[in-house]
Amino acid sequence: MRLTKIYTRSGDKGNTRLANGEEVSKDSLRVTAYGEVDELNSVIGFALTQGPDTTPAQFLSDIQHTLFDLGGELASAGMITSLVSPQQVKVLEQHIDEINADLPPLDEFILPGGSTPAAALHLARTVCRRAERAIITLDRTEAVAAEIIQYMNRLSDLLFVMARYENHRAGNQEVYWKNPRK
Repeated sequence: MRLTKIYTRSGDKGNTRLANGEEVSKDSLRVTAYGEVDELNSVIGFALTQGPDTTPAQFLSDIQHTLFDLGGELASAGMITSLVSPQQVKVLEQHIDEINADLPPLDEFILPGGSTPAAALHLARTVCRRAERAIITLDRTEAVAAEIIQYMNRLSDLLFVMARYENHRAGNQEVYWKNPRK
């Protein structure tokens, strides 16, 4: 497909078309869900500009491609087979385990921040959680492949350990939440 004209004016009244041609409101649960995934992809793209280590950077680049597929699947109401496989969920788990193995144990909640790459990854993590919530909301009314929900859940965990890794790599001490009850 080649986009020669970027604006179409077809959405000027608040509607858009899904990949299957169905016209829906731009604030429908489905459009919201794939819009949140698109925002996550953009935030990950931003995180990549902040200079993360090369290993997480390659993971993130691969993840961007998967998120594009995932968003496309969400835009294709009624798709039967998922473009996201159980194997892709397992790959995220393997990355989490590999990165987390080199990190100090976590005994407390930490505050987001630290190095610029870590802060960008924490931002991506929170956007990922929001996208996951939007997908779960959609799943209550229209079936979403279980692999999509699992993928988003593991991805937020991966982004968390990547942020911790970046702070560890930069020599930044994590800032622990001060529990007012202690």
